[in-house]
Amino acid sequence: MNASIRPTGQNLSLWHAVGRNRKARPSLQENLDADLAVIGGGFSGLSTALHAAEKGLSVVILEAEIIAWGATGRNAGFVVPNFAKMDPDNIVAHLGPEHGERLIRMAAGSGDLVFDLIRHHGIECAAAQSGWIQPAHSAAAFEKVKSRAGQWARRGRPAVVLSREEIRDATGVDGYFGGWTDKSGGVINPVEYARGLAAAAEKAGAAIFERSAVQSISRNSDRWNIRATQGTVRAAKVVLATNAYGGWLTPGLAQTYFPLKVFQIATEPLPAAVRNRLLPDGQCVSDTRRNLFTFRFDADNRLITGGMHIVGPGAEERVPQAIHRRLARHLDLKDLPPIEYSWSGIAAVEPDFLAHLVDLGPGMIAGFACNGRGIAMTTAMGRVLADWAAGVDPKDLPIPFAPPAPIPFHTLMRHAPNALLPWSMLRDRLDARSL
Repeated sequence: MNASIRPTGQNLSLWHAVGRNRKARPSLQENLDADLAVIGGGFSGLSTALHAAEKGLSVVILEAEIIAWGATGRNAGFVVPNFAKMDPDNIVAHLGPEHGERLIRMAAGSGDLVFDLIRHHGIECAAAQSGWIQPAHSAAAFEKVKSRAGQWARRGRPAVVLSREEIRDATGVDGYFGGWTDKSGGVINPVEYARGLAAAAEKAGAAIFERSAVQSISRNSDRWNIRATQGTVRAAKVVLATNAYGGWLTPGLAQTYFPLKVFQIATEPLPAAVRNRLLPDGQCVSDTRRNLFTFRFDADNRLITGGMHIVGPGAEERVPQAIHRRLARHLDLKDLPPIEYSWSGIAAVEPDFLAHLVDLGPGMIAGFACNGRGIAMTTAMGRVLADWAAGVDPKDLPIPFAPPAPIPFHTLMRHAPNALLPWSMLRDRLDARSL
């Protein structure tokens, strides 16, 4: 591996390496009773626990590793209050006016929810509600994002179309055809945010146990028995908040989503002159390419980017260098500082790229809301799951609720996102040449 790269290891990312306010929590060593057991100590589980505890429920979180170990601690720290693929009008057509608009309202307020929680609970996580920008890499993509921004603006969101010149001024990058921004988005240190949610949940009365991997889940009369390594929780209701890291816990759950491996890198800090040219107002960027290009800065002026790549032997060494070269090329940085940190994680992607609640039996539910929009969507989903735990009928929730729906030919199709990447990259190049 290139000597300039500091890999953070299986358990850590940049955010774990630089994060503050780490609190070691005990493993479960006893038998407990609770209104709600939450399996997974990421954004989904922590938000669920916080909101449920604030409603007066007794809550226990079981985390197999440490808080924010999975996708929560391995993302880029983007707060994006919309959907990865579906626009509001498509969602209404897909789910119907009533259910569609409910889901849209949840997503629309998800960025504000994140930053409101940060302010309310005094969470120190390098938060900046500076906005999210989506530049258009082609003329056709610009037409699409203009329509997208219009659909959100008609629903009262701070969505603004940006011209070619405005995109260049906002990002510091030439070559885009325009774009749009949602000013309620922004950036955070995701690990510090998760730690802040955990502290707030505990203050509200939730109990959190780390290094407490669930071994089995069984039903006994009107309660669920969750057996961990050295203890048990008996709960009236259970939330599986493991994203792509716990599909094995119940039969068929892993076949309901695509596990997508995503790589991230962070460079050494950039000089002030370059930093002031790129994203001078501190936003984050993810463009319209099929092979998505993203970038942002952290609080120490490291440049962060990531994405999918062709996996295979040596990927953990090869892919970060490929992503670094792409970053230098797209930002026209001939002297881009070397990689300081590199890491990877697994995201759960639904076929329709929307949030879903999976009915796993009386009083047990799994939530999936990532699809590349993890921080905002999973925080909002946690509040929805807390409503369910407090007795709200699943039919009245804003997220679709249904039994597990395995993806046909899942064993083969689960590799499709990475396998099709070369074709996506070619199509992106053809878009540019056709202009």
